[in-house]
Amino acid sequence: QVHLVESGGGLLQPGGSLRLSCAVSGGTFNSYAMGWFRQAPGKQREFVSSLTKSGSTYYAASVKGRFTISRDRAKNTVYLQMDSLKAEDTGVYYCAGNNQGWGYTSTTTYAYWGQGTQVTVSS
Repeated sequence: QVHLVESGGGLLQPGGSLRLSCAVSGGTFNSYAMGWFRQAPGKQREFVSSLTKSGSTYYAASVKGRFTISRDRAKNTVYLQMDSLKAEDTGVYYCAGNNQGWGYTSTTTYAYWGQGTQVTVSS
């Protein structure tokens, strides 16, 4: 059974930086594309970024140029580096694993999900 655990969330001011981590266990890490999604209060969960098995990356328009996704295969961990944070980046951030080989920006193609980590950007 695949298990994902996010960490690194917190409270910070606009303009700050934060790095989220997602540790993956119980599965073949290199078999999955990995994604980050977020959900703000009262809103639907939305795509943030994804990284395919081959190393291709995808970003939501709202975070492109500010966020960077990466993975450490030796540690079975995927990261989301978030810079120049804005208040609208506030939400619960979820890590997810996709073994479908397509649909890297959709919540419906990810079979495995972490419990989420809270990110709050506020002055």
